[in-house]
Amino acid sequence: MGKVVSPHQPLSHRYERVAIDLVERGMENPCPNVLPLNMNSSRKQETVCIFGTGDFGRSLGLKMLHCGYSVVFGSRNPQMSSQMPNGAEVLSYSEAARKSDIIIIAIHRDHYNFFIELTEVLHEKILVDVSNNLKINQYPESNAEYLAQLVPGAHVVKAFNTISAWALQSGALDASRQVFVCGNDIKAKQRVMDIVRTLGLTPLDQGSLVAAKEIENYPLQLFPMWRFPFYLSAALCIFFFFYSIIRDIIYPYVNKKEDNTFRLAISIPNRVFPITALVLLALVYLPGVLSAILQLYRGTKYRRFPDWLDHWMLCRKQLGLVALGFAFLHVIYTLVIPIRYYVRWRLRNITATQVIDKKDDPFITSTAWLSDSYVSLGILGFFLFLLLGITSLPSVSNMVNWREFRFVQSKLGYLTLILCTAHTLVYGGKRFLSPAALRWYLPSAYILALIIPCTVLVIKFILIMPCIDKTLTRIRQGWERNSKYSKSALFRKSDVSSKAECTWASEL
Repeated sequence: MGKVVSPHQPLSHRYERVAIDLVERGMENPCPNVLPLNMNSSRKQETVCIFGTGDFGRSLGLKMLHCGYSVVFGSRNPQMSSQMPNGAEVLSYSEAARKSDIIIIAIHRDHYNFFIELTEVLHEKILVDVSNNLKINQYPESNAEYLAQLVPGAHVVKAFNTISAWALQSGALDASRQVFVCGNDIKAKQRVMDIVRTLGLTPLDQGSLVAAKEIENYPLQLFPMWRFPFYLSAALCIFFFFYSIIRDIIYPYVNKKEDNTFRLAISIPNRVFPITALVLLALVYLPGVLSAILQLYRGTKYRRFPDWLDHWMLCRKQLGLVALGFAFLHVIYTLVIPIRYYVRWRLRNITATQVIDKKDDPFITSTAWLSDSYVSLGILGFFLFLLLGITSLPSVSNMVNWREFRFVQSKLGYLTLILCTAHTLVYGGKRFLSPAALRWYLPSAYILALIIPCTVLVIKFILIMPCIDKTLTRIRQGWERNSKYSKSALFRKSDVSSKAECTWASEL
């Protein structure tokens, strides 16, 4: 009996444990990460039937042949089927169904009606539905449940719909390895999961066939966790872009008749991008301090956060990565400043003026300190920003334990926010609160960008004070100020804060 693999272990450790387990059971050639690609064991010479000779059916059949399975295809026109994998047999649906007790249905739902004629042949067989729809909730019930209604005597299992034909052809390591599996019959579901593992993929048991609708909707979702970060970053960019246009283009034109429209190409974007990056980085940590305040106010962690806060916390990884993208754009725009025509023209004019007047500007040590500090803080902040982004990648995060991951994403994350905020503060220098910097009573855009980061840092500083941190730690360990729940009720409560801590930059 192999050792149990905990779902809380890093994926790399789980794959290693599974591989060792297989060797202990007598399988000598574990395949990359999980199971062998080619196996000569007689146990793997079982026959699998695939209904459908399209791209996905052929790709899945080829993958199974490489893994040692005997594959037979079922087609409505066996004689017309071409480009089939070598070693596979093509028969009619009824003949192919008699060859195996596992049948993979790689056919669109619109063509399911012929299953009614095969009810007796498919009795007690395992039908693996791999179909997807064209849009979310296209039908009242899932395709798998519809198939189960057509063939009530069969065991229907939903699987493989999240894997593309391209992923099967190019190799599992080039795409997602996860295969969601659900079904009402435990033995049938287990046999399908064994096939998934043999193909070098990772099965995820999603429960009964009721979950099939959610599994079918999953591939149709377009960046579900990225919508809020994209919309928010777009709103911030648009706001600060037009705010900068008012200050830097419209104001000079109205007061001095200066045409500064050329600033639209580089100057204004190079102001909008770092501001957006800083605000988004602060918004990564703002829900954490809000949840801490909420837990302190309630005196317990056993109450759900509001839905908006829960969703916000689950999107923090995406917010951080979008912020990193804007920071990277800021770095690139900054590097091209010396080659801009406006900058070169201005330097030439200043130099010529100094030569004609036979005088130069005195060296001011304080200004040099501010300039070098501004650049140094920006470099260090961007370096830590990159480190946070790299650590959030699954291939990297799987190589560190939870304490290491939390240290990088929490402690170094706040250090990154401090450095980036200081970078912006030093940029303002002596002009920060100068009345001369106001245009139509509007402060500089970078001053507005400092509101949220400074607020987050001040609240975080208050929360880490020993008198408050001690109480917050006790609450997160299960202590309640006014206990309203019995022990049995506590176990039934959903601890949403634990789910939110698993996202990027989890500082709780």
